[in-house]
Amino acid sequence: MKFLLYVLGRIHYALWVLAGVVVVTFFIRPPGDPARVLLGQHADSVSVAAMREQLGLDRPLYEQLFLYGKNIVTDGDLGRSIVTRRPVTEIISERLPATVLLASASMAIAILGGIALGLVATIRPNSWIDTASMSTSLLGISLPSFVVGLLFILVFGVTLEWFPNSGYIDRGWQYLTLPLITLAIRPMSIIARVTRSSMLDVLGQDYVRTARAKGLSMPTVYVRHALRNALNPVVTTISAWFAGLLAGTYFIEFVFNWPGIGYASFTAITQLDYPVIQGTVLLTAVIFVVTNVVADIIYSILDPRIRLR
Repeated sequence: MKFLLYVLGRIHYALWVLAGVVVVTFFIRPPGDPARVLLGQHADSVSVAAMREQLGLDRPLYEQLFLYGKNIVTDGDLGRSIVTRRPVTEIISERLPATVLLASASMAIAILGGIALGLVATIRPNSWIDTASMSTSLLGISLPSFVVGLLFILVFGVTLEWFPNSGYIDRGWQYLTLPLITLAIRPMSIIARVTRSSMLDVLGQDYVRTARAKGLSMPTVYVRHALRNALNPVVTTISAWFAGLLAGTYFIEFVFNWPGIGYASFTAITQLDYPVIQGTVLLTAVIFVVTNVVADIIYSILDPRIRLR
């Protein structure tokens, strides 16, 4: 019962956060007039006024906000694109699979590679293996993803011509390779460092020393006793970075011309397409909130010492 109340409390908190996001994203708009963007800079004021009325931009902001929130709650309607007049939900549903594919595959590599790299570093602390692993992870953290992406395009796409510079998975796995590795490097490096730090802390605990004194093998001590308790901060890091990858593929999608949510957002910003901007930002917020709620629940399951209130 206590666990159920905790889950319901987290969901209640998440709903309030999302409500706040709807309000904030509605009022934070890029400068400019979408009606004039559609009609051109030389359009007369009468045509611009008629277009603003057609788009509903002539109504008071509070009325626009009320209708926007009402449509989301009752129908799941995020409005229509000002430019294409297509439903925003339709645009998002078309672009979301590409973003989910890229982010999920990158996160899988980051998790496996990061935990493995962190575990290798803890086998012999302060050895050359540890130093090499952590130096490599520090380099991965220091370089911004879009810089890595441009370097990969220059080296592997233009110079060596091993992989194409842009495209989508339906044309072959080669189109996924460069953006996949680019996205995976930074979270993998952070997960590796967090895993190492957490494992070293756990390996110094009394119960681990007791397990070693009992004559248990090192793999058993590492996996069954140490790794389970060391995963709490790792899970928190993974959840934050998974949400960040789903939202943060924006720059990478733009660099690699990947047809996902990020590319659609950049296009909407340049066209002052308010509904699409609001829809993609709201989707990003939902991903962050849901991921954090799931992480909190997993965290409480992994560590029974946590008091669920």
